[in-house]
Amino acid sequence: MVSESNSLTALKVARIKEPGRYGDGGGLYLRVAEYRLKDGTLARSKNWLFRFERNGRDRWMGLGPLKTLSLAEARAKAGDCRKALLDSIDPIEVRRAAKQKLKVDAARSITFKQCAERYIQAHRAGWKNAKHAEQWPATLTRYVYPIIGGLPVASIDTALVTKCIEPIWTEKPETAGRVRGRIESILDWAKARDYRSGDNPARWRGHLQKLLPPRSKLERKKNHHAALPYKTAPEFMAELRKTNDISAIALQFLVLTAARTNEVIGARWTEFDLEAKLWTVPAERMKGGRAHIVPLSEAAVAILQALSRVVGCDYVFPGLRDGKPLSDTAMLMRVRGMRPGLTVHGFRSTFRDWAGDRTNYPRDIIEAALAHAIEDETEAAYRRSTAVDKRRRLMADWARYCAKAPVKGEKVVAIGQGQR
Repeated sequence: MVSESNSLTALKVARIKEPGRYGDGGGLYLRVAEYRLKDGTLARSKNWLFRFERNGRDRWMGLGPLKTLSLAEARAKAGDCRKALLDSIDPIEVRRAAKQKLKVDAARSITFKQCAERYIQAHRAGWKNAKHAEQWPATLTRYVYPIIGGLPVASIDTALVTKCIEPIWTEKPETAGRVRGRIESILDWAKARDYRSGDNPARWRGHLQKLLPPRSKLERKKNHHAALPYKTAPEFMAELRKTNDISAIALQFLVLTAARTNEVIGARWTEFDLEAKLWTVPAERMKGGRAHIVPLSEAAVAILQALSRVVGCDYVFPGLRDGKPLSDTAMLMRVRGMRPGLTVHGFRSTFRDWAGDRTNYPRDIIEAALAHAIEDETEAAYRRSTAVDKRRRLMADWARYCAKAPVKGEKVVAIGQGQR
């Protein structure tokens, strides 16, 4: 297999047809191979190889096809390989490292928007409803892409994340919180794909919480103006009871259960155990993605018992269209007609303010009644194991408060207060 240096010529290379290896010298070889096409005819390929010895073993390294590399270019590549060997460097490892660097560079040049689109595509099937799937690209397009969408995902840092969310953190705390969480999820995905490294700059706990005020305080402050003051809740409920249409009835039930709009309008009869006075909202309709058990007061049960079940419709609060639930704007229109400027979601704040100001129920029980998600696993376990019975007393006290105005200066004290 030994050959003299430059023993091949361009003409000879072009004329060689027999399969085999033809040496040019210095470790450079032309390999001619035959293969059969699908139609049965024979075809021929010509490729350049570099042969060298490493640790007592023969190694062959492909340099490229003749149609891409001329004889002169192949000799130049073989020369580079020989130079590497003089420095005890394996040319195959050199090429492998170069390819890996190109791969890493390409990966690190992937933009945040490209990662976001891939993340959404990968997770869309697992999201609980179409609206949720639409909100992801909508919020990212509005608040994130104009700032960091075209930047390499590897370069996203804390300053860029805060630049996205800080302008809306005070004015739209709930939206800002969702945007932050979505950025965090996308960056976690990018790290798992080796597109970036290091800590997640969108992480809240122990990081952004040091830079931005807690959303809970902002939302409570913001919702104060959109929520009914709890001192007027009995008056408001008395007005509602005078109206017998489905939106007013659904709104009464929402106030008494401190539930969200989608939880109420999507309620089905199969979710209720009226004998046990329990309503189990399935996980797919809960904001936190976990089933929520709501203990029902006597007033809430009475509302359900007074309702007529519509044939062919399993929804508790049916809408105008056959088989469909009440519109998500029906209760809002009812509230605006009675108290302009208020929101349906604000009644959760009304309940929260009443429970915090006028009762001695532990914060854990009040938060559990609102189905608020928490990060502390120990506290979450406590809520799941003990909260239902205590929440039953809380919701009964709330229903009694809504039924009539309390005496001035009266303080509603929780049954079993202070017990943990």
